[in-house]
Amino acid sequence: MTEQPAIVVDRLSKRFGAIRALDDASFEQRPGTVLGLLGPNGAGKTTMVRVLATLLRPDGGRARVAGLDVVAQAAAVRRLIGLSGQYVAVDQYLTGRENLLMTGRLYGMSHSDAISRAGELLDRFGLADVADRQVRVYSGGTRRRLDVAASLVARPPVVFLDEPTTGLDPHGRIALWELLAELTAGGTSLLLTTQYLEEAERLADAVVVIDDGQVIASGAPGALRARAGGDRLEVQAAPGNDPRGLAQVLVGLGTGSPAIDARTGRVTLPVSDGTAVLADLAQRLAGSGMRVAELAVRRPSLEDVFLALTGRPRVQPASDADRADPPGDASTFDSVLGRTR
Repeated sequence: MTEQPAIVVDRLSKRFGAIRALDDASFEQRPGTVLGLLGPNGAGKTTMVRVLATLLRPDGGRARVAGLDVVAQAAAVRRLIGLSGQYVAVDQYLTGRENLLMTGRLYGMSHSDAISRAGELLDRFGLADVADRQVRVYSGGTRRRLDVAASLVARPPVVFLDEPTTGLDPHGRIALWELLAELTAGGTSLLLTTQYLEEAERLADAVVVIDDGQVIASGAPGALRARAGGDRLEVQAAPGNDPRGLAQVLVGLGTGSPAIDARTGRVTLPVSDGTAVLADLAQRLAGSGMRVAELAVRRPSLEDVFLALTGRPRVQPASDADRADPPGDASTFDSVLGRTR
């Protein structure tokens, strides 16, 4: 028997006044996978998460999470999901341990099970040393880790993470990536929103690109990167070296012709895999006698993706938050839990 999708979005629409936050959006997510919902600020990512988490009612279309309708079976959906919203939602006057214990109890766990699960997550997220301090003294990154941990207390089969690495230092980001990989290996389905193509490539089995509430592309992250033109090899000639000679060294190394910036002495070459050509590049440079001042491999950014998909760069809204999302704290995990009992 075919396993049902973790998430099904079918022509979903949502308006806030004159703003169409979601516009006939459709996609599916396979169970036990990570789906990256990719888009810049204002694209509708957070609105999508709020609809799927039953915090907003759609104006049109349908959505199912774990086989359940998010409108008709909203209470049942809430019992099967975890949510870490765009803004950290933990009680600053409780300790980290108390926050996780409270979350477990709200999900209906026994006191002993909630204590055990809280201890497990505190250890896994590197929070054991601050577990019994009030959250108000935590750094922003530490609060974010606690917030993500809270979304996992009840071991939900479907978890929504809205820009989960915001505020994390590189160590915390890598640790979270490793944990998410462990979760999906155990069968958990994750939907995460991000503005970063690199993060989507690292984490996601599939990506959905959303712009102005519409799905404009979907597929494997590598395929999306390829549509944006692949990697770029950037080499800057050392002082006294002619960049035109450097460009000749690069001919035939990539997927296109080298481009020269005469002002900076920088030569740019499109390549299918930037790291794979570095050894060949080193040999060519050694044989030519050319010297370089700087060398870098640049992967496509979200702006590159939008330029490739739409023919125009993405214009960001003035606010850092999704412009179409209503104010308030409806995205908090405790507002979901408060309606499950």
